[in-house]
Amino acid sequence: MSRKPPKGYFVRGQFVPEGSDLDLLLQAERGLDEPSKTDLKRESEELQKLGEALLTLPAPLMDKLALPEKLVDALDQLRRITNFEGRRRQSQYVGKLMRALDEESRQAVRDAVQEQHSGSAQQTLALHAAERWRDDLVAGDEALAQWIEQHPDTDVQQLRALIRQARKDRQATADEVSKGQPPRHGRAFRDIFQLVKEQLNDDDDAE
Repeated sequence: MSRKPPKGYFVRGQFVPEGSDLDLLLQAERGLDEPSKTDLKRESEELQKLGEALLTLPAPLMDKLALPEKLVDALDQLRRITNFEGRRRQSQYVGKLMRALDEESRQAVRDAVQEQHSGSAQQTLALHAAERWRDDLVAGDEALAQWIEQHPDTDVQQLRALIRQARKDRQATADEVSKGQPPRHGRAFRDIFQLVKEQLNDDDDAE
C-alpha cells in the first residue's frame, strides 16, 4: 500500500515538512506579520459571510455604502440564485470581491450590518412588549390602570371597549376548546395589540 507523500515545500533544494521544527523556524524568520494559510482562510470565510449579510440590508443602508458596481451586480445575482451549488460559487465570488475592498470600506459594511441587526433586535423586543401588554390587559383590570398611568394619551374608551369584546371572545373560545375545537382569537384581540404597539412606538419617537 503506497504511503501519502508528506506535505511540505522546498527551500534552497531542501524539503521542509509542514509542522517540523525547520518549518516553524522559517516561519519565524519570515516574520509574524505574514499571515498563515489558516489566517487567510479565516479571513476569506469572514468576508464571504459579510458579503452575504449585505443581502439583508435595506436600500438606504446599501446606498450609503457606495459599493463598487461589480459587487452590487454580484449581490443581485446571488439574491436570484436558488440552486445550492450555484449559490455557493456565487458566494465565493462575492467574498473575492469583498477582499478587493479597502479596510475602511469593509469596516463600513460591518457597521451597516451591525446597525441592521441592532434595529431588528429592537423591533423584536418592541413586539414582545406589545404582546405582553395585550395579554395582561385582556387578563385583568389591574393592567389597564397601569397602562393608563403610563400612557395617558391613550383613547381609554376605545381600549375599554376592545378589552370587553376580547374577553367575550376569549370565553367563547374557551367553550369551543372544551368541545375539542382549535383555539382562535377574535378581531378585538388583534386590535388591542395594534393599538398598544402604535402607542409604544409613538412614545419611543417622542423621547
